[in-house]
Amino acid sequence: MKILSVVGARPNFMKVAPFIHEIQRYNRENDKVIEHILVHTGQHYDPSMSDIFFDRLKIPRPDFNLGIGSGGHGEQLGSTMIEFDNLLQNVHPDWVVVIGDVNATLSCSVIAKRHHIKVCHIESGLRSFDKRMPEEINRMVTDSISDLLLTPDNISSDNLRKEGKSEKNIQFVGNIMIDTLVNNVEEARLFNTNDIIENNRFKNDKKRTFKVEEGSFGLMTLHRPSNVDHYEVLSDFIKTLDQTICPKLPIVLPLHPRTEKQLKTFDLWDKFNAIENLILLKPIGYLELLKLNTIAKLFISDSGGIQEECTYLGTPCITLRDSTERPITLKEHGGVSVLVGTNICLLETSFEEFLNKERQPQKPQYWDGRTAGRCLKAIQDYDSSFG
Repeated sequence: MKILSVVGARPNFMKVAPFIHEIQRYNRENDKVIEHILVHTGQHYDPSMSDIFFDRLKIPRPDFNLGIGSGGHGEQLGSTMIEFDNLLQNVHPDWVVVIGDVNATLSCSVIAKRHHIKVCHIESGLRSFDKRMPEEINRMVTDSISDLLLTPDNISSDNLRKEGKSEKNIQFVGNIMIDTLVNNVEEARLFNTNDIIENNRFKNDKKRTFKVEEGSFGLMTLHRPSNVDHYEVLSDFIKTLDQTICPKLPIVLPLHPRTEKQLKTFDLWDKFNAIENLILLKPIGYLELLKLNTIAKLFISDSGGIQEECTYLGTPCITLRDSTERPITLKEHGGVSVLVGTNICLLETSFEEFLNKERQPQKPQYWDGRTAGRCLKAIQDYDSSFG
């Protein structure tokens, strides 16, 4: 069997790593060898994807890099389709495995089907029900043509059933990102918190000295266009950080390049950089952020992946989004996250509530670090059942 896995962005690498490790384990223990090919579309260039990124997480370098780069959605989708089509002229896998909801997920699944190659979608069935999100379209289209739909939770499986997907194509396997967390959390705990802060301090933030201890600080990430591309929204966040949040709890914020760019475009940079108790860091690695998340008092974020990690670790999470494709992370479904969007009153209310909230780790079914094994078995079982 030959399996080709597609990644388009840094988080995809962290999700595909456990799957590759499982193939390697299978090959060590069996005479029948699975050939694996890793393709990076190059959709997102991330400077943190250096040698240390691959070495720490034991992620193999891609066999092929399509070099798509940045650009508008149409440009990325079209360029990826062209380059992946050319690749499949010479490489003939039995399966194409796509992950998540980036543009590469949609493009490569469509081209694989044009070549009559079976498609497996890991993280299938996630729905925000907000079609304004490009990721939602990517998820829906990919699920509509995939042969094997591997879901992270029962809510996602039910979404697919409601859309009319056949039961034989749906397999509930669990959350593969939790595999990566489980495999790395003990190593991450060995990092020194204040070393992380001192070694990654933002270049304009050397004038202040910060020392933080377990439970004495909050974490924040902010990067989505809905939060950083509008002056009024970004300005309101700055005001709330300055007047309400940071006076009560120091906030550690690894700054996304997009957010930095918008702060400077809107002439908000000086005001932002002057906030007392706001600890600005350069973008940091997965293990460093994981370490901080294991001891933070709370997390304020617009990232879906952070919602999942906070649920597993028990970190109270305030999500700066109006909708989420991961409802299992929400308090009403047993998780630790609340949605506040850009509603400043909700943000401040949730912050006050979470200041006194203890960690409550939650582990939904199959969030156990063994999802990759179930993914590989589902592919093998599908081949056995349907040829």
